[in-house]
Amino acid sequence: SVIYFLFSGLIGRSWAMVFAAGGFKVKLYDVAQEQLTSALENIRKQMKELEESGFLKGTLSVEQQLALISTCADLKAAVEGATFIQECTPENLELKKKIFGQLDLVVGDNVILSSSTSCLLPSKLFTGLKHVKQCIVSHPVNPPYFVPLVEIVPHPETDPSTIERTYALMKKIGQSPVKLNREIEGFVLNRLQYAVISEAWRLVGEGVMSPTDLDLVMSDGLGMRYAFIGPLETMHLNAEG
Repeated sequence: SVIYFLFSGLIGRSWAMVFAAGGFKVKLYDVAQEQLTSALENIRKQMKELEESGFLKGTLSVEQQLALISTCADLKAAVEGATFIQECTPENLELKKKIFGQLDLVVGDNVILSSSTSCLLPSKLFTGLKHVKQCIVSHPVNPPYFVPLVEIVPHPETDPSTIERTYALMKKIGQSPVKLNREIEGFVLNRLQYAVISEAWRLVGEGVMSPTDLDLVMSDGLGMRYAFIGPLETMHLNAEG
């Protein structure tokens, strides 16, 4: 099986669990060894809890999934043999650029370099890298173990095969990938979310409704519909057809 490699914060741990559930070998990389040790302990604990409550993903047992996850504190060794690298560092442009600059020097021409960023544009992250054709954003929704959506956002120079391979991989591990045809500020999930939040602020601020009732409009109304059908399909299937 193929090796995947990530960083060991909250999103990195979640991604590792999703990939391991899909049967892939995962290497977690971090600069601090104690961070890696606690990440593995945390993953083991979460997997045990998921198994007990019947929510463990995939067909493999907890022990089989844990056996697929290893750790590494040396960047060069971590990327060896990797076919897909998912960066999960904090949302800091300079830090992410530094990491991708380091990766750019040590990876070959077949590996995909992917970022978990939720708002930094690919053109800000990857421009000028030697392997820019292999770079992409794969933005998960927290927590990715329970929320399957992944926004796939290309850099203007990303190779179409990078997009297709990333899309196929996300499908294979049971996520629901969506492709953005081009980068746009905020991507799509947050643009939709911010439009709702902005109107919610306005309605509560103007005294039209209490905050509690406003939340009910979403949780016991729109949200129930949107849990299985999108706004465009809703309009398409509305009463007048």
